[in-house]
Amino acid sequence: MSWNTSGSSDLPAWCSAVVFDVDGTLVDSERDGHRIAFNDAFAAAGLPYRWDAEEYGRLLRVTGGRRRLTMFLEGRGHGVGEAAELAASLHADKTARFRDLVESGGVPPRPGVRELIGELATAGVTLAVATTGTGEWVRPLLARTFDPGTFAVVVTGTEVPELKPDPAVYREVLARLDLPPGRALAVEDSENGLRAALAAGLRCVVVTNDYTRNQDFTGALAVHPEFSAHDGLAGLIG
Repeated sequence: MSWNTSGSSDLPAWCSAVVFDVDGTLVDSERDGHRIAFNDAFAAAGLPYRWDAEEYGRLLRVTGGRRRLTMFLEGRGHGVGEAAELAASLHADKTARFRDLVESGGVPPRPGVRELIGELATAGVTLAVATTGTGEWVRPLLARTFDPGTFAVVVTGTEVPELKPDPAVYREVLARLDLPPGRALAVEDSENGLRAALAAGLRCVVVTNDYTRNQDFTGALAVHPEFSAHDGLAGLIG
């Protein structure tokens, strides 16, 4: 990533903070991270289910791993109560497996993300995280991937259980930053993330990935296929 944010002229006057999503945005985590952990949890439980990359992409329309599991299990004939109980158990196992993957360095940042974060921090922009991922793995991932103190505020699905496109996680970030929504920019990868940011009153840039590139991003300030080759933040949002 080459973002020239060394001069304040590159930053819109309204932009005091940039708030990042995590899954699929800061890190490549879905296809070869969460999906693998889910499949390992299925195998450990003696269940016949395996999600290939294509099916998992369809399932990502449902935010929240536990909710995704519940819906999937109900669709495979498990009763409502059984599906909920089984989803809770599977999700706990999957989360532990995914955290192990994180701590082994198996969940890399998207290309250019570290450079972007460093340049924004140097330019004096406040950085924050708004994710519906659980703190159990999000915080270790951020600690491993970025310098201590990089993010002024981190709000996860552990603190705010309402899932995107609900705007609750963004509203909580803004409250902790003591910042009006018009002073913050969200960076997301998905339609659900975009809807959450817009509903909270933030402008939002979308940087898509293989799973999200064909979603509806109406209302985004800009949509890009990757973090690359922009002339500063103004170029990204323009």
